[in-house]
Amino acid sequence: MKLDDDIHNYYEKLLLDHIVELELDNSKDSEYLADLCCISLNLLPPRYIRYEVDMSFYLPQSERFEMQMKVKEAVSRARQFLDDNK
Repeated sequence: MKLDDDIHNYYEKLLLDHIVELELDNSKDSEYLADLCCISLNLLPPRYIRYEVDMSFYLPQSERFEMQMKVKEAVSRARQFLDDNK
């Protein structure tokens, strides 16, 4: 077993999906995006999974919505921090 291949934090996927949704990947440089991801993920609880399909089938819709809302709040707070500390 190789931990960095077999296990990952599900919030990473949700975070990247939200960044694309906001089109930040088109308007911000890689340094900003890396900082944004680190700050945002540090504001979120870890949710480790082995297989993406597990989350698709076993995560209730209400919990998925709550996780997405947490990601939006974390990204908003991280952006505010980064923009205020340029």
